[in-house]
Amino acid sequence: MNLSGKFISFEGIDGCGKSTQAKILSTELTACGNKVLLTREPGGSEGAEEIRNLLLTGNPDRWSAETEILLFTAARRDHLERTILPALQSGTTVICDRFADSTRVYQGVTRGDLRDLVDQLDDAMIPRQPDITFLIDLDPNIGLSRALERSNTEARFEEFGLEMQIKLREGFLNLANEFPKRFMVVDGNRSEAEVSQTISKLLHETG
Repeated sequence: MNLSGKFISFEGIDGCGKSTQAKILSTELTACGNKVLLTREPGGSEGAEEIRNLLLTGNPDRWSAETEILLFTAARRDHLERTILPALQSGTTVICDRFADSTRVYQGVTRGDLRDLVDQLDDAMIPRQPDITFLIDLDPNIGLSRALERSNTEARFEEFGLEMQIKLREGFLNLANEFPKRFMVVDGNRSEAEVSQTISKLLHETG
């Protein structure tokens, strides 16, 4: 399967397993002879990783939704300029753990009615969107439980609680309906192996 120059993103609520599935797909595509870059958001470049630390740690109310949108957009722009676009231009397949859809949902829907602002900034500053987006859909109760069990300090959004995770899931599913040609919804309420097999099958079917 030749995916030279393809941009693939993974989305979903906290604890849905998207990071694990992105790694599995990266390994699979590399084994098939593709040159693959696995990256993440926020982050993926030196400047964006510094902004990641500002966004994902500290008190849940540390930033307003408007400030978060500006920080995420700045991180994404740097990530694109320094990491994603050069890789795509060289024929590398880029797999990204979250991209602009997360900002559309987290800040544009669940943290205030700011979707129009997210889209305006995205149109002005983010010239490339993913070719394929896998949405790992999971029961919010399971996702939150998994996320809170993780032993790291990047738990600012999980600390908003179950109500937010429910809204996030709804927001992601609405985006999948809005962009059906790009989104592929995968049932995450199954084993890791079953989810990865489904993703591989869907990717093969796209050509």
